[in-house]
Amino acid sequence: MFFPKLSKETYIELRKNLVSHLPAGSAVILIANDVMPTNADGTMPYVPNKDIVYLTGVDQEETVVILFPDAVQPHLREVLILRETNEHIARWEGEKLTKDQARELSGIQNVQWKSQLPRILKEVMSEAEYIYLNTNEHLRRDVQVMTAEHRFALKLQEEYPLHQYRRLNPLLHYVRSKKHPEEITLMRKAAEINTSAYRRILRFLKPGVTEYQLQAEFIHEYLNLGASGFSYEPIIATGGNACILHYIKNSDTVQDGDLVLFDVGCWYRHYASDVTRCFPASGKFSDRQRKIYSAVLYVQKEAMQWLRPGVMLHEYHKKVGTLMTEVLIDLKLITRQEVESENPEWPAYKKYFMHGTSHFLGLDVHDVGLWHKPIEAGMVFTVEPGIYIPEENLGIRIEDNILITENGFENLTANIPKEIEEIEAAMAE
Repeated sequence: MFFPKLSKETYIELRKNLVSHLPAGSAVILIANDVMPTNADGTMPYVPNKDIVYLTGVDQEETVVILFPDAVQPHLREVLILRETNEHIARWEGEKLTKDQARELSGIQNVQWKSQLPRILKEVMSEAEYIYLNTNEHLRRDVQVMTAEHRFALKLQEEYPLHQYRRLNPLLHYVRSKKHPEEITLMRKAAEINTSAYRRILRFLKPGVTEYQLQAEFIHEYLNLGASGFSYEPIIATGGNACILHYIKNSDTVQDGDLVLFDVGCWYRHYASDVTRCFPASGKFSDRQRKIYSAVLYVQKEAMQWLRPGVMLHEYHKKVGTLMTEVLIDLKLITRQEVESENPEWPAYKKYFMHGTSHFLGLDVHDVGLWHKPIEAGMVFTVEPGIYIPEENLGIRIEDNILITENGFENLTANIPKEIEEIEAAMAE
């Protein structure tokens, strides 16, 4: 994708912001992700290193970014290294960035082919004192393979063992968590596309359709409106399937009386939306569905009010858990006695609400951010409480994407119906 995600000027600004946090004599080196194999000669669609995308807009394989602001020679202060393209690659894989395109996209003037990487590394390593490298330190990571970043770090430390190596993650997690106004514009667009897709589903949903047909309606609307696809495996869960938190089979048929849970999002220029709604297949909520749904919606609205600058995420989640406890007692799903004798490591409310309420959102669906630092304006979070009652084949989650502002928040997905009356009216049209 050669189209700009953000402006060249913004990428320059984002890089300046990152290096302003570095001590003197520091160099940052970022390595592109691997192209992952499948079977035979197959490969998975390439997933770029989002840190490189964030700092340059480049989403190609084999890319390397070097930032060395204190380099004596100006040409070493920012270096973008690309896979060299040729007619054969263009014919079989499609065009890759030229040097001029890469300069115009990223604002980095020194663009080199990858064959020059060993020479450039020698120059950088001869001057730099601190080397900042990146690996995946996400709290929810589950990495089963050695990544390109890991291999590079081991190789570099073997070749240059006396340098001081440092973690780039804490710095990148912080700067990426506060969204630039241009990033917010793209996230609003992702939310707008998702809004259209959900409104399409309200017109299409009825007993007898399959979960995969509903998934097809989403992808049709996404691609038609300029999104590049699903930002994660879509969850379209009818009836009891909604009690499986990461249900992705999407193979069952919607039955009359079912409540259908949709947890679906799209990518727009690498920025994600992530929204959950629950709609009644018949167009009307049953009394029981209405009662549980109203309880979840109440918790969600309260939780939104608590996400503010200065709040710690761990304290916020604990507060939501306390509220959910009272709600579940009122619904007679748990008792006061169960709460009083609960295991603090697994509170009583987690029997029916077992996941977190909010996560960072941005270039990744579960985006990077620092949980031990207070919330700041410019961060974007999901808010997604739920209640899951397997014995009733009923699972309800409601999720929105909210931007933290100086004085409160902006709900980026507020136009996706979630009030009961609003949903029923839209389905009746």
